[in-house]
Amino acid sequence: MSGRDSGKESPRRPPDPDGESPPPAGGPLTRRSVVRAGVAGLLGAPFAASSLSAATLPLAPGLRWSGRRRRQPDDEIVLGVSAAFSGPSRGLGTELYRGALACFGQVNERGGVNGRRIVLKLYDDGYQPDPCVENTLKLMLEDEVFLLFGYVGTPTVTRVLPLLKKFQDQQMYIFFPFTGAQPQREPPYGEFAFNLRASYGQETAGLVDNFVRIGRRRIAVFYQADAYGRSGWAGVRAALARHGETIAGEATYSRGTQFTSVMRAQVEILQEASPDAVICVGAYAACAACARDAMDLGLHVPIANLSFVGSENLLQLLMDANEDDPAYYTPWLVNSQVVPSYEDTSIPAVPEYRELMARYDPQVPEELVKESYDAFPNSFVSLEGYLDAKLLAEILRRIDGTPERGKLNDAVFSVRNYDLGIGERVSFGPDRRQGLQSVYYTVVEDGRFVTLSDWEAKFA
Repeated sequence: MSGRDSGKESPRRPPDPDGESPPPAGGPLTRRSVVRAGVAGLLGAPFAASSLSAATLPLAPGLRWSGRRRRQPDDEIVLGVSAAFSGPSRGLGTELYRGALACFGQVNERGGVNGRRIVLKLYDDGYQPDPCVENTLKLMLEDEVFLLFGYVGTPTVTRVLPLLKKFQDQQMYIFFPFTGAQPQREPPYGEFAFNLRASYGQETAGLVDNFVRIGRRRIAVFYQADAYGRSGWAGVRAALARHGETIAGEATYSRGTQFTSVMRAQVEILQEASPDAVICVGAYAACAACARDAMDLGLHVPIANLSFVGSENLLQLLMDANEDDPAYYTPWLVNSQVVPSYEDTSIPAVPEYRELMARYDPQVPEELVKESYDAFPNSFVSLEGYLDAKLLAEILRRIDGTPERGKLNDAVFSVRNYDLGIGERVSFGPDRRQGLQSVYYTVVEDGRFVTLSDWEAKFA
């Protein structure tokens, strides 16, 4: 579906974009049915009931649980990663991985965690749910990784969560996914995930509260027609309801939309609503295209993006779009972030991160590179990846004796008031599975995102 066409679809309750359905109840759980069940997981549908134990489920010829809990190699802890290393959102997976690897590089250089090197097993899912489910099956069943880490996106993570629940006797967990959606924060899947970043509900509430405070009460939403977009849409709606307001207008686009797509139809839908501001819930290519066409068509109101967008990637696209005036498309941008600015070297973790990024300059393995991508020396996404890795390394250090999945909960819940070096201490517990709560706001000045300190002066 083109960017133009997607603006004409009903944006309120889009159908499952992948058109899949869960397997029939009681049927064999083949690899195909597992993938289909993962698709159903987007909508929160549980797996079909089965009388077979996880150790004996006929997933596919030669692909089943081994019936044992594999010990990690004596000198390694293997983490499983499925992320976007290709496609229009490849910058997100690439930057998150680079930040994490910068941290793990130093950990390994210093002897690893309790004498074990941290090793990442990588697969590319292109930010698409079905490949992510397939990759996760490989990681769990063939590679037998210790845990899942560095996943990118709501539409992918929400398909993986039912797998973790189905195989809960294997005690496989996903750590610090790059998504602020709710499914991994609440029943029935919250017990299989640990989150570091603030939620989309917190990000959208902060944006709405600040816009309303300065008199911009008519807020429209531009969002990706999938689980991610609906999560952000629901957050905006809930935040507006607390102020006695409703969403002024809404337009959607299809996941995977490129920056070259025309967003005129979506912008015209938003213009008809006469909004005071627009909150975008999407990835950088499509959100940049929306901001570009909004400016060209005269919709000159604040255009806000959530942290998932990938701020540097979005900004680079917009600056390259007007060579004569690189700042032309950027004056109305305001992005929420879930980590502080990587420019603020007064924050202890920031100079650590910057030094390690420069020292190791991590790159995605060549075999996963399908399209060219120019990495950023520093970015909000890679800083988040660095913090994810720093906290995970600390958790792994707290495992008593041989690394076993059954010891992970105790190790995580022992983290109380841990200083991650960003001014907000991290704590976990059985009823607290999100480490950080802070949301930051940034605007563009001199070709880079800087901290927004005065909303009224900027946007009133």
